[in-house]
Amino acid sequence: MTKRKALSFQAAWGIRLAAILAALIVCGVITMIVTGLNPLGVYVTMFSGAFGTQRRIWILGKDVAILLCISLALTPAFRMRFWNLGGEGQILMGALATAACMIKLGQSFPGGPLIVISMIAALGAGALWALIPALCKARWNTNETLFTLMMNYVATQLVAYFVIVWEVPKGSGKIGIINQSTEAGWLPVLAGNRYLLNILCVAFLTIAMYIYLTYSKQGYEISVVGESVSTARYVGIKVGWTIVRTLLLSGAICGLTGFLLVAGTDHTLTTTLAGGQGFTAVMVAWLAKFNPLGMVLSSLLLVFLSKGAGEISTIFTLNQSYGDILTGIILFFIIGSEFFIRYRIHFRKAAQHNSAAKETAPRKNKELETAAHDSAASETSETAAEGKEGSADV
Repeated sequence: MTKRKALSFQAAWGIRLAAILAALIVCGVITMIVTGLNPLGVYVTMFSGAFGTQRRIWILGKDVAILLCISLALTPAFRMRFWNLGGEGQILMGALATAACMIKLGQSFPGGPLIVISMIAALGAGALWALIPALCKARWNTNETLFTLMMNYVATQLVAYFVIVWEVPKGSGKIGIINQSTEAGWLPVLAGNRYLLNILCVAFLTIAMYIYLTYSKQGYEISVVGESVSTARYVGIKVGWTIVRTLLLSGAICGLTGFLLVAGTDHTLTTTLAGGQGFTAVMVAWLAKFNPLGMVLSSLLLVFLSKGAGEISTIFTLNQSYGDILTGIILFFIIGSEFFIRYRIHFRKAAQHNSAAKETAPRKNKELETAAHDSAASETSETAAEGKEGSADV
């Protein structure tokens, strides 16, 4: 097994497409064996579950936008090798700040200023929640993975507490739709669709993040710190400040995601608002190699598989877990294809055969030379003997 040189774009995607095709074949075989269903019908149903109607397409776009936004938030930290697994908590804190503004200020401010105040509060809350582990990492080199994970639990309990404080009606254990009658703090509807503004915001953020990471000085410093902290210090980069600054950005974008969920789509607050997408976004970012533009495709793939799995469970009256099994198989093949993009397999038998052939060739040549020499010597001795016999006769 040896590491490959950089493959071309076409070759790398050719391997990925071959992996997806192999995954579909395996899923088809399993489907026939386990359920007796036609695999083609299952795949058509999966596609219909994601793209079957205009409404489904808009919902797909909304879910892709939210997942992509979280992935963009985590990417700067991941490029710096700061493993921020606290996306869930940072989203919840942004959502909590947005809900607090909508509930407490909904009667005092008109729509526009309330939206601005809510967004600033959400950005600040998410940034603050990411700042705490960043400061500890920069000052005492704490383990950011465990730290950010624990922050998720604290954020969940804070949201649970305020849900009980603001519950409507009392005793229900939930807030319900915030400002349902006045729609104060709700994002405006564009072109007759309430998801369009979310999608446009995330599209703009994707381009901005790509430019920031690729062409800005701060993006360069993030990459250097991720490659080697010692090298970063040697060239004069302030590592501690870079960590803090990057996590402020990461947390702020997670807070923005919470704002989009509360003010843009759900208009409520629950402890499950993020829906585990803070962890799914880790896979999205990794599949795209932390490239913001590549994350568009990886986000679309994961959301499509999720929607398709739910649809086949409904149409064919299968357990939801069966759709998750198919999703897991496809993801397994896709992740496994990255190994073949980075490494090349050499089979040991072929290598041994070639080396054995190389060792055998000189030996055979030597044996042939020895045999020829012996043959020539025997012919010479026979000729000499015949000459002696002739001289004796004379």
